[in-house]
Amino acid sequence: MKKALIPIIIIVLVGIFVYTKAVGVYNMFVQNEETINGTWAEVETQYQRRADLIPNLVNTVKGYADFEQETLTAVIEARAKATSITLNADDLTPEKIAQFQQAQDQLSGSLSRLLVAVERYPDLKANQNFLELQAQLEGTENRIAVARRNFNQTVQSYNASLRTFPNNLFAGWYGFETKGYFEAAQGAETAPTVQF
Repeated sequence: MKKALIPIIIIVLVGIFVYTKAVGVYNMFVQNEETINGTWAEVETQYQRRADLIPNLVNTVKGYADFEQETLTAVIEARAKATSITLNADDLTPEKIAQFQQAQDQLSGSLSRLLVAVERYPDLKANQNFLELQAQLEGTENRIAVARRNFNQTVQSYNASLRTFPNNLFAGWYGFETKGYFEAAQGAETAPTVQF
């Protein structure tokens, strides 16, 4: 009778161990996903802040009648495209993040062209509203960079825990998948040329 109890006790102990490990891993993945959702919300908040500043910047620049309309139109269209792409935190695949990032990069490029064009208008460069908006925009770009870095660090931690053994076994059972990163824009590896 005692010999029959030993295998039963071992099976029960192994079952309890596997159950507690499975529950612990599942809860860890859920907590990590919620952290990713929070950092993604911060990324979206900073991009929204930038999108909210752009109309004020465009309106300030529009006050200068001879300013290039084509440049303003490009900024407005890029902003519309960038704000039209929404990405759910539950669906942060590399492809969707790349699509989101491409729209944001187009907006960044349009804003850069706008700020370069402003150099030809000394009155506009001296306008206090424009200077304040430009400073806010620069600060927002820094906040975006920090939010993206924090997001990538959170995703890296999540993906690493998801892919390590034995977590990868449980991840497959529960349907958890790796998340995508923000990556450098194409051509970012090439330093810009500066000519005097």
